[in-house]
Amino acid sequence: MLEDSGSWDRCLPLIEFTYNNSFHYSIGMTPCEALYGRKCITPMCWFETGENLVLGPDMIRDKLRETQSRQKIYANKKRRPLEFQEGDHVFLKVT
Repeated sequence: MLEDSGSWDRCLPLIEFTYNNSFHYSIGMTPCEALYGRKCITPMCWFETGENLVLGPDMIRDKLRETQSRQKIYANKKRRPLEFQEGDHVFLKVT
């Protein structure tokens, strides 16, 4: 598509649609589903909608807490205590 037109203007709506309908692991759903409470229905993707789920800031906050907890557990498995002795050389990164 980009090869033919050479312009991003025509592709941006498709890119935005793809992003909003892609599963985000941090919130456990797509941004569209988080915003509207149901999955996006398009001619390209038909499925049973079932019961609409009312989502809000509380549910998204809970999903983010679950993700933080899972990531913290993973990070703590790789973390090891560091002990330094007098005369050890250490590198400090200052930004």
